[in-house]
Amino acid sequence: MDALTRLHRSLGGGGDEEEDLPEDSILGDTEDLCSLSQLQRSYAFAACLVAGLALMILSFIVFARPIKFAVMFTFGNMLAVGSTAFVMGAQKQLRMMFDPVRLYATAIYVGCVVLALIFALWIHDKLLTLIAIVCEICALFWYSLSYIPFARRMVFDLMVKLCDTEL
Repeated sequence: MDALTRLHRSLGGGGDEEEDLPEDSILGDTEDLCSLSQLQRSYAFAACLVAGLALMILSFIVFARPIKFAVMFTFGNMLAVGSTAFVMGAQKQLRMMFDPVRLYATAIYVGCVVLALIFALWIHDKLLTLIAIVCEICALFWYSLSYIPFARRMVFDLMVKLCDTEL
């Protein structure tokens, strides 16, 4: 029995008898599945992040072709966001993405990813694709700010001060 399970049982008032962990628990279903060491996880995180950033940067070279641009940028963006799954685990990342604090930013981000692909692959409109990509970046930025205490409030106040037309 590992230390985290003992701590959970001691805080919860459970006895020393062996209880099965629930199947939807992170400890119950992913502890034995992932055989990557911490160093391997760090390498995988770095590789996905660098590959994602490279795809996003290289996508601007093919901006004149909206299909290639949207596909490269969107997959690069998803690789960069998904790279953190190697650090914290996929289930925990999804739980944190759909936390009530981040729910709107996540929904807008996913919606903009879908819209960017639709605008590029079916509609073939460069302007709509670019607008969806800009909205995708803004939603990802707002989502990222939710991890920093009071960052959203500071950015909101700053934007109000910068955009306020009354003197």
